[in-house]
Amino acid sequence: MGEPGTAPTVGEDWAGEMGARWLAGLDRFEGMIAPIGEALLARAGYTPGERVLDLGCGGGATTLAIAAAVGAEGAALGLDIAPMLVERARERAAATGSTARFVCADAATASLDAPPFDRLFSRFGSMFFAEPGAAFANLRTMLKPGARIDLAVWAHPRDNAWMMEVMGIARRHIEIPPAVPRAPGPFAFEDLSYLGEVLEGAGFTAMEAVAYNGAQAVGGPGASPQEAADFVLGSLGAGRMLAEAGDAVCQAARADLVDLFTRHHRAGEGVMLGCKAWLVTARAREAGP
Repeated sequence: MGEPGTAPTVGEDWAGEMGARWLAGLDRFEGMIAPIGEALLARAGYTPGERVLDLGCGGGATTLAIAAAVGAEGAALGLDIAPMLVERARERAAATGSTARFVCADAATASLDAPPFDRLFSRFGSMFFAEPGAAFANLRTMLKPGARIDLAVWAHPRDNAWMMEVMGIARRHIEIPPAVPRAPGPFAFEDLSYLGEVLEGAGFTAMEAVAYNGAQAVGGPGASPQEAADFVLGSLGAGRMLAEAGDAVCQAARADLVDLFTRHHRAGEGVMLGCKAWLVTARAREAGP
């Protein structure tokens, strides 16, 4: 990233602490990114009969939507490394009678006992691999030649006020180490040329990207400034770093966050700050002659 207002995320434990944090704030997390997921689903345009692999499916919301689109004659398989999120996704599928299935495994090394998939989908689940080239090469083995992939990845932090404003407040109270460019984390693929290199080397081609620009509902739609501040402190990486500095620092940062979020609160919508993501498509390379 190379941006002083952002923080490194190397070593996030999605099978442990980070997965538990995501589960604890699941409704708020999903509410924040739902519009981007809906835009990516619309761009993907799934049709009945397609077999789709949902990478980094989290609590399963996108997998359930895909399952509804492809119907009983198709298949939707959610893949995630966090056991607690996969368990919740399975509960959701059972409660709704969905045909979606879920597997808990590391996509970088997993070998699925399933026929190759027609499509790959990922709403912000592709940026955390320690070795992304090897991980995408492994995912390529799960896909048919010519299979289309659809990914949502965050654009540069400077284009995401929801992140930059929060990190700016955190930096008032604690020392934030400089970010490591291309390190695993939310902004690993901010540079589309780097993502293109990763995909090309892993056996994908014809990458295209369109920008999604909008406003991010911090803490989910309808959250009050106080609720949004508590969400940041309890669920995001900035909150984790502030917590390590002690209660007095957390309370001072919370007051600043509430003040910030009050200025950006819209009645009936919540705390709205600008966001930008890339909606990326590519194709698994056809087998050579």
